[in-house]
Amino acid sequence: MKFINILLLALCAMSPAFASPGAHGPNGEHLDGPAATAGGTAVARVETFTESFELVGHLAGGELSVLIDRYETNAPVLNGKLEVAYKGLKAQAKFHADIGDYAIDDPKLLAALSKPGSHPLLFTLIAGDESDLLEGTLVVRTEPTAEHDQFDGWPLGIGAALAAAIVAAIVIARRRLNRKEK
Repeated sequence: MKFINILLLALCAMSPAFASPGAHGPNGEHLDGPAATAGGTAVARVETFTESFELVGHLAGGELSVLIDRYETNAPVLNGKLEVAYKGLKAQAKFHADIGDYAIDDPKLLAALSKPGSHPLLFTLIAGDESDLLEGTLVVRTEPTAEHDQFDGWPLGIGAALAAAIVAAIVIARRRLNRKEK
């Protein structure tokens, strides 16, 4: 009986030390939230979609990099024309055929978008005979979000499942010991 209690206490004490294999990258950054850049600020991200297209963009490395797919098929939209507008500033994107992304590197626009906060963007896309307007908000954070500060271990569901499994194992072990003693 004492052995089971000591085992339970040891497992409970050790559980916060374990990290989920996908929870952290090689440098300790969170993989389920905004990635951190070398300067310690969060990489800004924008996501939006319409009935025809979906767009994901990241502000990092001196450019706003944008990937665009067809909403129904997830097929990439290549060689289109993309323009982004923000508070009176407009910039044309350059298409990178090697990566399949659209890059905006206008210095004035990037300076405005790099400031912490929420930045509403309007993307104008022309792809062949189709055109669309996509609205999205680029969010730039300089500090980790509260959800990451509060709990830096296993996701709550995995921890609860592990605790339930440990309790079940102890109950089964105690019942077996009690049967053997009778």
